[in-house]
Amino acid sequence: MRYVIMIHSNPEPWGHPTSEYLAAHQELPAEVRDRLNADFEQVMTELHANGELVVGEALADPRTARLYRWRDGAPLATDGPYSEAKEHLAGFFLIDVEDQARADAVAAKFAGPGETVELRPLMWPGGSDQ
Repeated sequence: MRYVIMIHSNPEPWGHPTSEYLAAHQELPAEVRDRLNADFEQVMTELHANGELVVGEALADPRTARLYRWRDGAPLATDGPYSEAKEHLAGFFLIDVEDQARADAVAAKFAGPGETVELRPLMWPGGSDQ
């Protein structure tokens, strides 16, 4: 089963890993930050070893985004991101795991203070959910 894990964050200034730019993460005791980093590295090692990680990428500063909307019968490009957004998509990981329970366990390791992690199954060609 294929899932995408999307990391939503609002660090200022923008950078990766996003957690290092968030006050909620910076305020944690060093040993807690170290444990969270170790947990993340462990799950990444597992994903690689099990062949479950399809791809993962960090995204550039949201201010570099371009938005395309349909207007007057044609696409119109504008600078992004959505100005009213407090959080932006910081990166994503595409995983291919045995079941939703494994996907949930993996996604939980990506969550951290000040960030929102979204887990969503991919749709198969033809438009229906898995």
